[in-house]
This record gives sequence, structure tokens and C-alpha cells, in this order.
Amino acid sequence: MFQIFTDFASWLIYDLLGLSAQTKLGDAMHFFVEDVTKIFALLLVMIYLIALMRASLNVERVRDYLAGKPKGLGYLMGSGFGVVTPFCSCSSIPVFLGFTSAGIPLGITMSFLITSPLINEVAILLLMSLLGIKFTLLYVLVGMSVGMLGGFFLDAIKAERWLQSFAAEALKRGQQHSTANNPDDIQTQALSMSQRHQFAKTEMFDIFGRVWKWVIIGVGLGAALHGFVPDGWIEAHLGDGQWWSVPAAVLLGIPLYSNATGVIPVMESLIVNGLPIGTTLAFCMSTVAASFPEFILLKQVMQWRLLAILFSLLLVAFTLVGWLFNAFTPFL
Repeated sequence: MFQIFTDFASWLIYDLLGLSAQTKLGDAMHFFVEDVTKIFALLLVMIYLIALMRASLNVERVRDYLAGKPKGLGYLMGSGFGVVTPFCSCSSIPVFLGFTSAGIPLGITMSFLITSPLINEVAILLLMSLLGIKFTLLYVLVGMSVGMLGGFFLDAIKAERWLQSFAAEALKRGQQHSTANNPDDIQTQALSMSQRHQFAKTEMFDIFGRVWKWVIIGVGLGAALHGFVPDGWIEAHLGDGQWWSVPAAVLLGIPLYSNATGVIPVMESLIVNGLPIGTTLAFCMSTVAASFPEFILLKQVMQWRLLAILFSLLLVAFTLVGWLFNAFTPFL
């Protein structure tokens, strides 16, 4: 299915530009062109198709529906909604405020906020094409589990008391409003096929416009790792599965920032170069969901204590996930 992209990269790099496949530069450039063209094609086609199916989704109705459900189901649905919404960690925050204003418990909202940057339909498609369906399913399961358990823990410690005052007031007003109104009274207006097409087209260009640069950066880093890192270097330093390599990878990812789309080519290259799957997963999750830029934005709606709790929770979760995957990878 993807042979056309391999052939195009070979024609451009080896035939047209005259680079040799035996050189590090030629190998890296071939990797870069093949992955960029393949990812861009997947983005344009699949975002359009998925947006077409999502065109009738009414976010207000989703909020009110979630607000009236049991906590356990709410965590699952909040995390699931994070999977099907293609937001990065920064663009998820306005939706977080919308959920809070709707009176949805903070734990359910946090299940969404944690899961959304980790998993989206674009990331799932890219993972499936690059690393296969088994790893993709495991990644989705782990990402949703981290979101749900994080939401449960934050509800258990009543973390809403550490929201900024305006966000806490919005949550309180939303809860009072949700008890005074019946969510079933909300009407969802059906869209015509023409309107759905317009929505899908706009969504396609909007999402592509936001993520293409991260694809370039991510694939560029992946190509550099693939072509220029000496064979065995990564495996020699972090690839033996030492216990400390997982928390080290998590800490290394914090100063960086990417989204799930941009980090996946890096993930692929790290695994190819010998880094264990668990260590790679811990590094990439930290880069996507525990980066400094996200926490700078979250400071606008959370007090320092809640930020510190969330930050520590994510670091511990990603470290445990890394150790777990490294331990069970031989049996997968």
C-alpha cells in the first residue's frame, strides 16, 4: 500500500539528486522524504473522512451528557472523547474550560485533558502505518488508562479546590445549571451533506495547517537519528533496559514539546535504533503531555499545588508504563 512513497523517495533522492543509499546522508534523506509524503497523504485523506463522520457532533450535548453520568463511565467517556478530538495539549485547554463551565466533575475533565494530546485519530493512523496494529492498540489502551486513572485520582483528592478562582466559580455555576436543566431538552441540528463536506474540508485544512510543521520537525529528528546516530549508540546507553533509563527518558522529554503527530516518527526511529519500547513510550508521552509549554498554559486555570500534583502524577505514570512495557515486551 505504501510502496509508492518508497519508490518516490528512491527516485527523488537516489536517481534525481544522485545521493547514494550507502551514505548516512542518503539514507537519512530517503527516510525523511518517504515518511513525510506518506504522513501528509494520510493526514489529508483520513482527517477529511473522520471529520465528515464527526460533522454532526454537538459539543454542548456531549458536555451535558457526560455531566449526568456515573463517575466510572464518565472517566471512560471523557478519555474516549479525548481520543477522537485532534487537539494538542495547548489547544485542549479551551475545551477544558468549556467542560468546567458545563459543571462536569474535574476528574472527568482531566481524563479528557490528559488523553487528548496523547492519542488522536491522526496518531492512531500514523502508528498503525509505522509500527503495526499491536503496538497501536497497546498505545491507545495505555493512553486511555493513564487519563482515566489520573481523573479518578484527582477526583479522589478533591482537586477542584486548587483551580484558579474564576475556573472554580465556573465549575460551581455549571453544576448548579446542570441540576436545573434536563440535558435531553437540548436539540441537535442535523447538517446537510453539503454542510458536512464544508465542515470536513475546513477541519482538514485547519488541522493540517496546525500539524504539518510538527510532522516536518518530528520526521527530521527521526531521520537524523535514523541516518546519523552511530549504530548501537542508543542501545549501548539506554537500550539495556536498566531501571534508571525509563525515568531518565521521562525527564529528558519534559523540556521538549511536540504533539502526538510529530513525535511518532521519532518514536519509530528510536525503536529502530535499539531503544526498548517502554523507554521510548515513556519519553514520547513525557514530551507530548508533560512539557513545560503545556504547564505554562495550565497555570492560567490551575493553582501551583494542582499543577505540581498533575505533573508528579504524569511523571510517575509514564515511568511505570515504561517499566511495564519493558518487562512484558518479550512476551508480546
